[in-house]
Amino acid sequence: MSFEVMNPGMLTLLQDSGRIGFQHLGITTGGPMDEHAFYWANRLLGNKPDATQLEITFGQLQLKVNAATTLAVTGADLSTTLNDKAIQPWLTYAVKPGDVLAFGAPKSGLRAYLAVVGGFECKQKLGSCSTVKREQLGGLTGLGEALKTGDILPFTATTEFTEQRTPKWAIPDYDAPLELGVMPSYQHASFSHDEQMTFFTSEYEVSQNIDRMGYRLSGAPVKSSLDGIISEGIAFGAIQIPNDGQPIVLMKDRQTIGGYPKIGCLSSLGAGQLSQRQPGQIVTFSPMDVADAEVERRLFNRVIFG
Repeated sequence: MSFEVMNPGMLTLLQDSGRIGFQHLGITTGGPMDEHAFYWANRLLGNKPDATQLEITFGQLQLKVNAATTLAVTGADLSTTLNDKAIQPWLTYAVKPGDVLAFGAPKSGLRAYLAVVGGFECKQKLGSCSTVKREQLGGLTGLGEALKTGDILPFTATTEFTEQRTPKWAIPDYDAPLELGVMPSYQHASFSHDEQMTFFTSEYEVSQNIDRMGYRLSGAPVKSSLDGIISEGIAFGAIQIPNDGQPIVLMKDRQTIGGYPKIGCLSSLGAGQLSQRQPGQIVTFSPMDVADAEVERRLFNRVIFG
């Protein structure tokens, strides 16, 4: 009643909805970088929203199926094959013992999510299975390790299968131009009108320096009137401006506090869309009201959670 890892790929992590309630102790939330893709995978299977999945970054993962189940693949198109036949993301598939599921190079997007009926089974640490390598928490061993060859991923087997498809309106285009709404917050007022105009009218390129901690962008520099700030808590999606003026968007495995001025914050869904962009892709920013972000999230939650 498991998958066997034949090739762990570039970076494959067990993730649930995250480790909530410990940031005051310096422990970050972890969880899926792209919440939209993660929650849709569980919805397709009728799972609990936070059922544990695999987050597959850059592909190259190979799994041998040892028990029948239904799985869902969402998020990036990582050239996925089932028994050497191409399959598409945002659908459910039935698998049986002996099948081989493989992920290749990214065609569109960066991170795919693989869910099975009931979720993968692993022991929780601080209430979550989410893998945070830097903090050595979560995953199969509880020590924050990425998957490795020979790992066994247990789940409850089932032969029942119902084909489910994500509606077209809910499938993002990861190659489309990305404009992200920014909620003015934190030290926003320390950036002059001219600096804010530069930020909101410039194109920024996703750099090579991206990971689960943060996305460093490259473009027109912006400057705060502050040399630094007293370290404070950092939200998912906060946009930090270090001394070189190049924005860094803080992601799921960010440090819980930081001392650089921040010009604002993305919504969680916006940050998730950024997490699917590859180096070299372009993003732009526009002001966003907190109320609009709340409405966006409530509508999403209504679809996912009912």
